[in-house]
Amino acid sequence: MGSFFASSAALTLGWVLLGVAGLTMTVLVTLPSNRLPLSRRRFTDEPRGTGIQRMATAATNTVDKIMRGRSSSLDAILEEAGVETPAKDLIVILGAAALACFALGLVLGQGVIGLLLALLCPILGRMWLSMLADRRRKAFGKQLDEVLQMMAGSLRAGYSLPQAVGTIAQEASKPVSQEFARVTNETRVGRSMMDSLNDVSARMRNEDFYWITQAIGINREVGGNLADVLENVSKTIRERSQMQRQVAALAADGKLSAIILMLLPFVVTLFLFLTNPTYIMRLFTEPLGLIMLGAGVLMLGIGGFWLTKVINLKY
Repeated sequence: MGSFFASSAALTLGWVLLGVAGLTMTVLVTLPSNRLPLSRRRFTDEPRGTGIQRMATAATNTVDKIMRGRSSSLDAILEEAGVETPAKDLIVILGAAALACFALGLVLGQGVIGLLLALLCPILGRMWLSMLADRRRKAFGKQLDEVLQMMAGSLRAGYSLPQAVGTIAQEASKPVSQEFARVTNETRVGRSMMDSLNDVSARMRNEDFYWITQAIGINREVGGNLADVLENVSKTIRERSQMQRQVAALAADGKLSAIILMLLPFVVTLFLFLTNPTYIMRLFTEPLGLIMLGAGVLMLGIGGFWLTKVINLKY
């Protein structure tokens, strides 16, 4: 296997795979789509693109057929992250990225490392989506106070609750506008507004918005002045946010220390790879070095778990 990775055949295969992966990613990411607006579409003529575009479309259609009828967990993750790219296109892009990593490893004569990087591509893609989803949820939570004030003002102006939600969908910024626009659209097609709001609270995983939906639901059942209720909830959320910011400021020193401690072994390893590769490679080639690596990974995992419990304060 090692002799193959060092041969000219592996180098040629690497360049071919790298070219295919690069063309696929370019088509899916940068080139315009073949889809036409419904008003401009002629049912007798099918839009045709270049050969590369047709190959990319065939790949995405194949992935779509494989995913059809299966679990829609990836679609749910994309919705939470606010990514508008279809799941089938994203899978093909990640596959092309993995292929490019493997091809780059073949070109550089490091096929094993390229294979490991290719296997890491889906994991890194999932981590990227989780990071986007967390960032979107935090932005949603920061806008709640403004949303409640806007909703209360609309209700005092004589708007109904659906009209107030529609106003927020038009005037608020993302991601609140996107979520409330979805609530408005679902309500227009006959779905209960409370069900749509509960879905938003589940998608955003926001406890404050969950209590807001509960307050709206109770008010719709027993009656009363919803504007006053929302203003009181807004005041409570504002005080909770102030406490959260204070706790985050007090824990910032510990979080920075944890980040430095977790990154330090990797930074030192990279420095030794660049300055003295013969010295550091003994960890990967000798049995004692492999034992030390395993012990280091185990201790690093235990330390990371302990630091996470220390810096993540619950209140």
